[in-house]
Parts: sequence; structure tokens; C-alpha cells
Amino acid sequence: MATATREKFDNIIEIKNVTKVFDGITAVDNVNLAVRRGEFVTLLGPSGCGKTTLLRMIAGFELPTSGTILLEKQNVTTMPPHVRPINTVFQKYALFPHLNVFKNIAFGLKLKRIPTGEFDKKGNPILRKYTKDEIAEKVERVLKLVNLEAYGYRGITGLSGGQQQRVAIARAIVCEPKVLLLDEPLGALDLKMRKEMQLELAAMHKNIGITFIYVTHDQEEALTMSDKVVVMTDGAVQQYGTPKAIYDEPANAFVADFIGESNILSGVMKEDFLVEFCGAKFKCLDKGFGKDERVDLVVRPEDIEIDTKKGMLEGKVVSTVFKGTYYEMEILAGDYQFTVQNTVERLPDETVWLSIKPDGIHIMKKLKTVNEYVGEVLTENTVEFCGGEFEFVNTDGFERGDEVKVQIPFDKIELTDDEDDGVIGANVTQTLYKGSYYQVQVYTDDDNDFLVDTVDEWDIGDRVGIKINAENITVTKKEEESEKSEKIEPAENEAEEAEDGE
Repeated sequence: MATATREKFDNIIEIKNVTKVFDGITAVDNVNLAVRRGEFVTLLGPSGCGKTTLLRMIAGFELPTSGTILLEKQNVTTMPPHVRPINTVFQKYALFPHLNVFKNIAFGLKLKRIPTGEFDKKGNPILRKYTKDEIAEKVERVLKLVNLEAYGYRGITGLSGGQQQRVAIARAIVCEPKVLLLDEPLGALDLKMRKEMQLELAAMHKNIGITFIYVTHDQEEALTMSDKVVVMTDGAVQQYGTPKAIYDEPANAFVADFIGESNILSGVMKEDFLVEFCGAKFKCLDKGFGKDERVDLVVRPEDIEIDTKKGMLEGKVVSTVFKGTYYEMEILAGDYQFTVQNTVERLPDETVWLSIKPDGIHIMKKLKTVNEYVGEVLTENTVEFCGGEFEFVNTDGFERGDEVKVQIPFDKIELTDDEDDGVIGANVTQTLYKGSYYQVQVYTDDDNDFLVDTVDEWDIGDRVGIKINAENITVTKKEEESEKSEKIEPAENEAEEAEDGE
């Protein structure tokens, strides 16, 4: 019994320190991940976060620049796709229009060779093709599994999008892979069909019992179907855990913003179990932060209570929208406009009081508190970093060629509409509303990122210029290379703790 349990819950896929670089741009950045046998794991993140690249490396369509991919403890990093016991379902189903449903599903079986149990003179196993009866039996079985028993001899072009998607899945699973990869397979379906197929895919996974690794940018899709969710951005894993753990306990501001509706604020931990934000002190359940440490915090809209007479924060209703089972209101309290969900409607311009219970506040460490780079002094008052030459105030006598550490506070960077007005150009990749300002992340052409606090709202994908005044650039001596901080692999016990927390 113990052996069976170990086999059921061991890691079928292990990704160790995998990095993929395209033309100097890092698409996947030192990812560590372990997927247990039989799990439904979703890679979730915005476009360009590296999730599809990671999936393609698991499939063998892309080779990692560095790192290792193990399948059942075997190194498959450089193994070609057709040798791996892995099949992929793509967003474009790539079905053969001139073949009917049965023949589309049977195509892979006709090419497959299986051992006869005999060996040639050199000791190599003798292989054979599947017989027609074996092929028919396997195809009929998967047709039943995807609820298309009566469609075997129908033409592909006469099927709906949802039916074509099922045929693509049937074709992938009929060869009995150990892992099924799905790259946004529901992207071409309308909303109603998409929701129906989410439930069907989850049920199909339980019936088949093989490992699913699914790629999507749709948060609801990930939370609906998955055993575990891997949230990615900038090529790195931000959090790995159960849907409930990721929703209730986001690891950082990006995860909180990306998963569901969130109010994300900056605050200060006054002491264990006490945080200050919006000019008031709130009890919370978090501890272990430094005294007066600056933190990010998230409050879900449904965790804010509204009263007309008493509360922690006084606010004014800006707008209210009926959402079916609740009202969603925007309420301005101090400098922050809260999104609040409640079953009782409050009218615009009405004065209300807001309260938040301790378990409704989740505290997160800031990913970083200042932009920091390695640079080189070019002249007495210019320093080069991130592909640009910036003026700085040289109070420490740095000389040309000195390698230095450069620091710039988030709120001391100016973004310009015209790239040519800045020293270097960059693309906006993320923007978070944090009350009286927006925190914007931009990536330069040489793959460096800046966090910028600004009152201006920018759209993801905007091309901007970066300007920094000389007095806002701090240049110090570069410290000796310290030991690199360890990359923490999402360990099995971490996943178990998340499950226990449920």
C-alpha cells in the first residue's frame, strides 16, 4: 500500500534551474518546478511571461539555454519531442481537414510502433504496428471518453469549435502519453462554450488520470480546473500552490493583482499583528516583519465591511454597479479608492465607514524598495547602466572605468511619452494602482527592469522614455561579489503546507 501511495504522489516532472534566452532577452529565468504524477497544473500569467516557452521546453520543441528537465527522474533536456511520452494540444487544433474524426484520432496510432516481446540477434526489441482491430478499439474508447461516440465518421469541417477541441484532445490521449500539455486550447471558443469546456476538461482529467500541464492567461480558468497553479511573470515563478492558497495568500503584489479583484496598498508594519495604512492602524494576522518595515498589503473587495455610522476609515461612495449577486462600489477613503463588494447598495456621494477584520488583510514583503544596478563610470560626472549614459553627482571621486552600484528610488524616475525625450527607451509591462499613485514596471531593450512610482496612468505595452535627474542617482562603490542568494524550488512540503492550510 505504501509503495502505491509513493508512486501516486511522486514527481513525474522536475524542472531544475531552467533558463531560456532568445537574442539576449530572457524568456524563462531560472525556473524550478516539480509536478506530481496525476496532477492538473496550470501555468498562469500575462502574455510574454514565459509560460508557453516553458511548456515548449517540457515538450521538447525548445531547448533550454541552461538547466535540466527530468521526466520520471530521467534527464530529457535534449531528448527530441517524438521520443518523449508527452503529447501537446495547441490553441490551433491542427486537425487534418481531409480526414474524418476517426482517422484524425487514429493517425498517431498508425505511426506508432510497440514491442512484440521478442528480441533480434543483437538484443534489440522487435517492434510492430498496431492492428486495425487494436486501433479501432483504442479510438472508440477515447471517443466515448470525450463524448463523441457517434461522431467517428463525421467530417472535421462540420464540427463546432468545442467538438474540434475534443477531437484534438482525443488524438493526443489515444497514444497514452504520461503527460498531456495543453497550450491555451480554449482560446478560440466563445465564452459560454469556454466555461462548459473548463468543466469537461476537469472531469476528463479525473477520468483519464494522467498528468495535465495547462497554459492560460485566464485567471478563472486556472482557478476552476487546477490542482495547482504556477503564477508567472517576467519569466519567473512568482507563486506555486493550490488555487485557494494563491487567492487567499498571494505571495506579492503582482499575484494579488493578477488573481481576482484586489485592493493593493502600501503600508507600514508597526509591530507583529499591527499594520498602518491610509492613516489608520489595523490588526492583522501577520508577524515576522521588521518594526516600521514598509510592506505591500492586499484586501479583497468582499472582505471590506460598510457601515453608515462607525468604522476605521471614513469614505465617500464614488460609483456603484449591480453585479447580479452583489453591488460593486468604488469608495474614496483618504487618498485611496477602494473597490468594495457588498449585498447592500450605497449610493454615489453617500458618506460611509469602512472596516476590515484581521483575517481580511494579507501582508506581503516588497519585492524591492529601490532600483539597483551595476554600472561603470565613464567620465567625472557620467555613469553608464542599463544601456544608457546618465549624469550623476560625483562626491566620492570615482574615476573612469570604476565599476559601481547605482541606486534610484521608485519615485525619482520620470517616464516620457516620447522615447527620444528619455535617455533610454523601455516598454511598460505592469501597472498597479496603489492609492495616490501607480507603480509601473518597465523593461528596457537590454532586459533590465525599473519600478516607477508615478501619478500618471500608463497602459501595458506603452513605449516610454526614461529620464533621471543627476541628484536622484546614488552611486557607491560596488561591493565584492557576494554569494548568490539561493533560488528556492517550490518544494513538495510547501505544496503540502498549502493543502493543509485549506
